[in-house]
Amino acid sequence: MTTATGVYYDPYDIGIVTDPYPTYARLREEAPLYYNERYDFWALSRHADVEKALLDWQTFSNRRSDILELVQSDFDMPEGVMMFEDPPVHTMLRGLMSRVFTPRRMAAIEDQIRRYCIACLDPHVGSGGFDIIAELAAMMPMRVIGMLLGIPESEQVSVRDANDANLRTKPGAPMRVADPDRIADGRIYADYVQWRAKNPSDDLMTALLNVEFTDSEGVTRTLTRKEVLHYTQVVAGAGNETTGRLIGWLAKVLAEHPDQRRQVREDRSLLGRVVDETLRFEPTGPHVARWLTTDFKAYGTTVPAGSAVLLLFGAANRDHRRYPDPDTYDIHRDNISHVTFGKGLHYCLGANLARLEGRVALDELLNRFPEWDIDYDTARLAPTSTVRGWEELRLIVPNGNPR
Repeated sequence: MTTATGVYYDPYDIGIVTDPYPTYARLREEAPLYYNERYDFWALSRHADVEKALLDWQTFSNRRSDILELVQSDFDMPEGVMMFEDPPVHTMLRGLMSRVFTPRRMAAIEDQIRRYCIACLDPHVGSGGFDIIAELAAMMPMRVIGMLLGIPESEQVSVRDANDANLRTKPGAPMRVADPDRIADGRIYADYVQWRAKNPSDDLMTALLNVEFTDSEGVTRTLTRKEVLHYTQVVAGAGNETTGRLIGWLAKVLAEHPDQRRQVREDRSLLGRVVDETLRFEPTGPHVARWLTTDFKAYGTTVPAGSAVLLLFGAANRDHRRYPDPDTYDIHRDNISHVTFGKGLHYCLGANLARLEGRVALDELLNRFPEWDIDYDTARLAPTSTVRGWEELRLIVPNGNPR
């Protein structure tokens, strides 16, 4: 515990969240194991420590979720929800999800994603500017999840709003803790699940309703309706906010690095590298929480079992021990590999989908707008501590003509 150095980190502090990187740098050097007395959590910031903790699920448990406020709450976590489980239950649940959440299924919707991006962006050609969050990033991820699940477009706005509401915070304050049963139960999808059961299609929801598996009791069966709702909520909630934030960061970071933007515009084989370097440089999820199952010793300090620990992805991704010149954005960087999607058994199941959405959105943006700047006077960060990104981000597009 090294709070005596004077460094202070607070995930709810607006000043820190606006530009957390100077604080992250101090944490890595002065307090690699940090304790915040006000909010009673510990934090690890060095890449090696964060990576090791992500892989050590026996000590750094997900059983109380990966959200700090839930880890610290008095609620019992609902059973059978993948994001609230460790092995062996997690292994079974993730194995089931991987059978229906396949690369083939995701690749099959790429054309649909592209058509949606085109429909969003075409009206703004020649306009001089537009808010990329309102016009594309805020809605696109939920539309993609809707494509996967087969949710009608008429329902997707209400689904997105319900998911977003669960993550909202008041500036400078922790998230109001809701009953995790309510967060995970997927009740907003209940009517749709019943309808889809009677009207099967080639979508993820139909696959969830029909997949057979062997449960922890050794019984071969299909999912119950409640379990289908749990899975649906996980799929819909996991990629909605974070992927939308990624699109915003791609637009902002490339506006601030026009030479690299021009390179990727001329060579679209760089799109994947741009997405991953942006995820390293400005991670959409700046941290995850874990619950300690046993005492943990590091840097001369023992952290007691039952403590909440934040693993600071934003700090780890810019650790000079892992990345040369880490505060420089460089799409040609060797071994971009980052921890933004986690590591090990809790590695983000939707990582490839997020990359696909980011790549397609950027590809179509570059097709229409070879150059753009940011209207900093109106840019506004979203009020949430669980993800970091833009609520409003207006692009200025003086050369808004098709390629």
